[in-house]
Amino acid sequence: MISSCATIEFEDNHACVSWRGQSFSLSEDFTSFLQTEVRSRLDDEEGTEDFRSHLRGLALTGMGKESLEAVLAAEAPEERDWAAGEALAEAYLIETKGVIFPWNMERDKRNPFGSLPGADLVGFVAESAGYRLALGEVKTSSEEAYPPQVMSGRSGHMGHQIDKLAQDLTTICQLIKWLHPRTKGGPYQEAFDCSCISYFNTGRKSLVLFGVLIRDTQPNERDLSARGKALRRKLASPTQCDLVALYLPWKTDQLVPSIRQGGDS
Repeated sequence: MISSCATIEFEDNHACVSWRGQSFSLSEDFTSFLQTEVRSRLDDEEGTEDFRSHLRGLALTGMGKESLEAVLAAEAPEERDWAAGEALAEAYLIETKGVIFPWNMERDKRNPFGSLPGADLVGFVAESAGYRLALGEVKTSSEEAYPPQVMSGRSGHMGHQIDKLAQDLTTICQLIKWLHPRTKGGPYQEAFDCSCISYFNTGRKSLVLFGVLIRDTQPNERDLSARGKALRRKLASPTQCDLVALYLPWKTDQLVPSIRQGGDS
């Protein structure tokens, strides 16, 4: 679906660090992608449906059922641009890179208006020899600069965060620890075990890193090239890093309405 509504604007391929810019066109395919795959990620539709079905299956009185429906109706839909950008990035990576996300981060929020610390993207990539850990960061920017500050600022920029995902053992330990109970005994335990074996047996090098930049500006390779070149000087094979810039056909404040269009919030 993505291939029919996205145009490659620039790319630079490399064994260790590559980057690509793709622009989305106003089309039925893009609208469908937003309202199905992206919306499913943004709202965690699978987890939400399981949650609601479980509660509705409890032995409730008439008053209990009314109370339950009142609580379910009060659920606050995610309406923040950056969260929608993360959902778009996840759906894009699932379709184009085959990334497996065993757990939707939306489920871990205790505050409906809060954000979670750590990596934005946590999952696995299937390969012929097994699986590798996939970690990444997502940034959304409307800044009329190339690159925007989220890519090149003094602190907290994407390059710094990706370097931390590759090198900071405390961060890596916490992310693996987070994945463990969410995969143990389930369909993704093999992916977890294989990816950890690969990571440790290669001296912590077998890792796939993603950096996704959501933009509403004209495509420009400068959004990624400087950061990509800097990462090439720091990362070494078999570590693989893919930087992607996704250019929207309208301003970022239209992303959530476009995802919600045609459905209930």
